[in-house]
Amino acid sequence: MNNDFDLENMRQQMTTLKNKLNQQEIVNDRLIRHSMKNTASNINRTYFWLIFLSVLMVPYGYWAFVVLSHFSIAFWIGTSLFMLVCGGATFYNKRNLSDTKLMTNSLVDVCRHMARAKKFDADWLFFGIPGIILWLAWFFYEVYKQNNDLISHPMFWAGCVGGTIGAIIGFSIHFKTQRQYQEIIDQIEDLTANE
Repeated sequence: MNNDFDLENMRQQMTTLKNKLNQQEIVNDRLIRHSMKNTASNINRTYFWLIFLSVLMVPYGYWAFVVLSHFSIAFWIGTSLFMLVCGGATFYNKRNLSDTKLMTNSLVDVCRHMARAKKFDADWLFFGIPGIILWLAWFFYEVYKQNNDLISHPMFWAGCVGGTIGAIIGFSIHFKTQRQYQEIIDQIEDLTANE
């Protein structure tokens, strides 16, 4: 009889322990999903501003390059198209984060979306860097057309300084976004490894 009582007591303790573990898993799942949602919101916010700036560059580029600097209309059109392509690519990748069911889907689906967005963001450099180099070459050509002495022209140095600052800001945004994607992927992998 004492053995039956001990056995029943152990069963109750096991049931209590299982319930606590289940509750802990639910809490962990909620915390991780909340953290993922915050990180995805940060990436979305960054993407929103990049899209906004790329669209804003169309009228600003006309004013800065055509009106003030007397560059060719072709340069402004090329710059505008380049900015709109960059904004379009950012918007395309933003779709992976904008799914309303993203944080309620299975973690495997969320991980797949995040991995796809991270890869697209990384692969974008294979287009973006050559695009920027070609754009800068065209920019310097436009400066050279105005004054055959490129080095002494203030726009040459403005382009060098602006290109350097733009590269620093661009790479810092890129690496921060890559880290944020990786944080989400790591959190999902940690949670699913325990299951």
